[in-house]
Amino acid sequence: MTGRLVLLSSSPRVAPGLLSWPAWQALRDATEVWTGSAEHPLLPYLADAGIRARVVAPAHAPAELLAATSEAGAAGATGSIVWLAADDETPPVGDALARLLVNAVGAGRAVPEVEILPGSYDLPGARILDLVAVMDRLRSPGGCPWDATQTHRSLVRYLVEEAYELVEAIETGDDEHLREELGDLLLQVVFHARIAQERSDPPWSVDDVASGIVTKLVSRHPHVFGTADAPPVEYAEERWEQLKAEEKNRSSALEGVPAGLPALAYATKLISRARRHGVIEPAHDPAPAIVAPAKPDDSAIGDLLFAVVELAEAHGIDPEQALRDAARRFRGTVEDREATATPDR
Repeated sequence: MTGRLVLLSSSPRVAPGLLSWPAWQALRDATEVWTGSAEHPLLPYLADAGIRARVVAPAHAPAELLAATSEAGAAGATGSIVWLAADDETPPVGDALARLLVNAVGAGRAVPEVEILPGSYDLPGARILDLVAVMDRLRSPGGCPWDATQTHRSLVRYLVEEAYELVEAIETGDDEHLREELGDLLLQVVFHARIAQERSDPPWSVDDVASGIVTKLVSRHPHVFGTADAPPVEYAEERWEQLKAEEKNRSSALEGVPAGLPALAYATKLISRARRHGVIEPAHDPAPAIVAPAKPDDSAIGDLLFAVVELAEAHGIDPEQALRDAARRFRGTVEDREATATPDR
């Protein structure tokens, strides 16, 4: 016999003790259980189950594990040795053990049977728990002085900047940049939630933020989470606005449209809301109104821009995005001309 060694890993983002049945079975059947840390989060749960673990120095663990497993196999033992891997092992014991096993096989020596057994797995979104933990560290005593002094108001500029940087990443099609900027925006959400958690009037946390949006999404999608039939896309959007108005008890079609939106987006939202609630006529083509004003003052230019926005909205075009695209094309044209222009001498 060569013995059997089980390398048992578990996610630090899953509550300790919530292991799979194969993991608990391996622990109960083990001849010995080893770990490299007396603070391993599973140890209290193993103790409750009557399983004692041996703590060894991680630096020496690979060689000692290999020797002990080989000795147990030579003695005819039918059990196994289980190594409780820690998330912060540096270097990982498994990597060092793999090198020893390769060397042993190369030298013609018998090696134990090795099994890598995941005891728990991360659920989708589990790494957000890490972000919450990092923010907790930054805002707690001994953390970052800058982070500790921030308020909702002081973070507004960064929230706006990150939102625009995200828009730029989407427009340029840079996938790596997009992922990074989504992370920066997510940080802002967790940061604001952490600040709110520290106050007393009353506090709320990132869990309350997530709970609120989950409740909202479920209530506004009865065709998904309820018994209603799936509506066409156009009706689904209309139904969303209707449910939203009922939830917030709004008396005006335009209530809730933030005045701080960029001008084009603000006008688009106003027109869309008013049309959807029947306050103005259904979408029509206002093209005849789009002519150069005889007197281009503020009022005339404003009316002209509004007519352009109405035209875009009537045809399902986002005027803000259309203008940004046009500006990007103009910028490319200017840069091309600058690149080919003959320098003055």
